[in-house]
Amino acid sequence: MKKEHDKPFDLWYPPEGSVVPGLHVNNSICQGKVPFTPSEGRKVKWYTCGPTVYDKCHMGHARAYLTFDIIRRIMEDYFRYEVLFQVNVTDIDDKIIKRARCNKLVADYEAESKAFEDVCTDVDAAVGALKAKLEKKLSELQEPLPDGTPTRLRDERETLLKEQMLKVEQVRQTEEAVEAAKADKSVPKVIATGRDALSEWLDALKGHTVDDHSVFDAHGRKYEDSFLQDMEQLGVRRPDLLTRVSEYVPEVVIFIQKLIDDKFAYESNGSVYFDTSKFKCAGHAYPKLKAGQKAVSSEAAAAATEDVTASAAEMAEGEGALSSSFTDEKRSAFDFALWKKSKAGEPWWDSPWDKGRPGWHIECSVMATEVLGANMDIHAGGSDLKFPHHDNEMAQSEAFHGCNQWVNYFLHAGHLNIRGLKMSKSLKNFITIQQALEEHTPRQLRLMFLMQSWDKDMIYSDQVMEDARAKEKLFVNFFRNVKTLLREGGSKMQNWRQAEKDLAEKLQACQANVHVALCDNFDTTTAMAALVNMASEVNKYMNSMPETDLRALLIRKTATYITQMLRTFGVIEGHDDIGFPSAESAGGGDAEAMVAPYVDAMVQFRDQIRERARKEGLKELLELCDAVRDDVLVSLGVRVEDRTDAPSTWMKDDPETLKREVEEKRQQAKQAAEKKRRNQLNTKIKELDKWTKARVTPQEMFKAEEGKFSEFDTETGIPTKDNEGKPISKSVAKNLEKMRKKQTDLVEDFLAKGGFWLLNGNKILTD
Repeated sequence: MKKEHDKPFDLWYPPEGSVVPGLHVNNSICQGKVPFTPSEGRKVKWYTCGPTVYDKCHMGHARAYLTFDIIRRIMEDYFRYEVLFQVNVTDIDDKIIKRARCNKLVADYEAESKAFEDVCTDVDAAVGALKAKLEKKLSELQEPLPDGTPTRLRDERETLLKEQMLKVEQVRQTEEAVEAAKADKSVPKVIATGRDALSEWLDALKGHTVDDHSVFDAHGRKYEDSFLQDMEQLGVRRPDLLTRVSEYVPEVVIFIQKLIDDKFAYESNGSVYFDTSKFKCAGHAYPKLKAGQKAVSSEAAAAATEDVTASAAEMAEGEGALSSSFTDEKRSAFDFALWKKSKAGEPWWDSPWDKGRPGWHIECSVMATEVLGANMDIHAGGSDLKFPHHDNEMAQSEAFHGCNQWVNYFLHAGHLNIRGLKMSKSLKNFITIQQALEEHTPRQLRLMFLMQSWDKDMIYSDQVMEDARAKEKLFVNFFRNVKTLLREGGSKMQNWRQAEKDLAEKLQACQANVHVALCDNFDTTTAMAALVNMASEVNKYMNSMPETDLRALLIRKTATYITQMLRTFGVIEGHDDIGFPSAESAGGGDAEAMVAPYVDAMVQFRDQIRERARKEGLKELLELCDAVRDDVLVSLGVRVEDRTDAPSTWMKDDPETLKREVEEKRQQAKQAAEKKRRNQLNTKIKELDKWTKARVTPQEMFKAEEGKFSEFDTETGIPTKDNEGKPISKSVAKNLEKMRKKQTDLVEDFLAKGGFWLLNGNKILTD
């Protein structure tokens, strides 16, 4: 229909379509969703806080790294942004120094071959010291808060209290475990049981004696390699550049000197601190990320004091475990270290102020500045890094660059909680990534995170993982059914009936819903639900009519879209291949299509063998067919599913995933067989008990109950008087007669069977 326009068109009228939404992200600086606009076209400069390499990574770390990998993939592969992705490795840090020292000191202690009694004395002292320290902290946290304390601070205190109670309980368990270990008179066992406490104790005594700096470097390299291996196994896309702090120390010194020159930092006893008061007086906002910061000034004075105390405690924790002795050097508790003067037992680098090392916060600022410049689009990290780490990063960087906004968008991944508390090393309630991968596949872990909001806390539990496995199974079955149909051809007819029109409309709705969800702060929860629903709709369509009536092209289109989205999310591999495809697939076909005729022949031949073996009852041949399915083909990455009254289906899959599934099925079968055996055994035990009772004649059954009756009927054996010589009442006599009748029937049944059931029961129990 012709419409009126300001300017007439003779041949063409602009269509009036719906407005496509743009990307909005949850920006922690704004504490809400805002439109995403890169500074320069479609280029996105992104910095992510990487690991502090002092120990193995746990699932709490995987929460952040997998989350940001998913978001990065969406931005690069779906929205087609040109992302420069930088990740740092913190290889100079108090945690690394202390852990490396502790490990060396414990190793040296073990090498001393001390007497058992001396080791017990030392471990007891170490555990006792740690227990006293933790109980003192618990007592402090149990002190009541002042009236008027904001709810946020009360919630934070409650969380800290729960965490401290867990630590105290853990050290008490260690105390008990050490006592149990002493019973074996084993020095290695006592040391292993009390290792954490012993290492802290030894470090307090001898930490200053560790002067070989290669100890710290080797420790960092070991756990950097471990981190990279974990990321590889999880399928996390490699960063565009990986920057180590140890490679940027000269740049750190230059950065700090400029802050001193600009009066934003000061030297004190060989260390350098950032002056937060000067920074705020210069018109800068600080802190920007700390929750509820704007509301504190309107609270009661006592509450405000409590908030300041809490912030100061967080600042002190951010300074590092080895910095407690430097607190008097600061002009304010809210100032933070840019350069730390090193003490004995700590690595050092030269500087104009003294031999020392970079502070934690300055490291990220310098490395990001060296690569990304004076401004970046995205900075990402875990939500526990907001204050003080990220706030301090922004403060020193904005002071250095003379700007008010160093980061345009701050993305913070939610915590991963386990049993009500944040998973962390300090709480010792963590599951390492390697431990998780022993039970779950990388694909299942990624699906778990995809089904959760990326910026909210989530719970790691068996139920959550079971949901992920269920979704994985749904997609596996969906792709298998689709591939089987496409190999077999489907209908030769291509005209769309109402069923095809409906399915195509549902696909378009799914695509629109996924797009809207991803534009809405990377809402993968909604996007995944749409994909799951679409797969279910295709399954309904495929089950609604014979295969010969299905329109294969439409099914292929739908399955291709679902595949593309799962590949975008990193659930399916393939986006990061380099160069042209291999010669075998250069004609355009994929690897699965190339091998399909051969696998088809193998699977069909196996089906024929299975059918013949079933008809003739050839158990050994059936077991060989199962072995081909579960061992030979699995090792080749071929999943075969047997169907009742239909040919088996197959599809390509990850060999390790298939091996894990086969092992799980075998364990389930083993458990089912064991349960069946126990049930049979219990049944035989009951039968044995029954027939054992049948060996007592009706005349003797009551006499066996010593002290209960005094006289019996000479013919029937039924009691006539109780143990006090009183006659049995009529009601009791009636019940006794019923019991005698039941025993008579049991004995007659036993004799009729010749007692063989009893003998057979004895044989089964013996076997």
